[in-house]
Amino acid sequence: MFFNKKKEIDKKDSYLVKVAALLIHAAKIDEKYTIDEENIIKKTLVELGTNQNEVDEIIIKAKQSEEKSNQILNFTKEIKNQNEKDKIKIIESLWRIIYSNKDADIYETNLMRRLSGLIYIDSKTMGNIKEKIKKENS
Repeated sequence: MFFNKKKEIDKKDSYLVKVAALLIHAAKIDEKYTIDEENIIKKTLVELGTNQNEVDEIIIKAKQSEEKSNQILNFTKEIKNQNEKDKIKIIESLWRIIYSNKDADIYETNLMRRLSGLIYIDSKTMGNIKEKIKKENS
């Protein structure tokens, strides 16, 4: 029984590390990783079920994972199989990170276009989320 519980926790942590790594990747793509972006990442992890005490550890693991990876597929495999609500929460956080500096550059919008297909979010939903977050930040 304990082993199965430990396995579930490890699987959840692995998923959250991948989510955090993707968010960190988006934050670093414009070469300006800020404390505001990291706070968005931490808030997202808590909203996805991370215990507040584990957030910093997950961020450390995610930073290491993001630095070692040369492609985003490693981060999106598990995300695409999540429920719609969690995927939308992740997409909203990605757009919040992008618009935290009030502007989206070509690399950030290209990343989001690629992610739309990789995690199975249709372009209409992606556009609606983008506009919602853009309005929040203007």
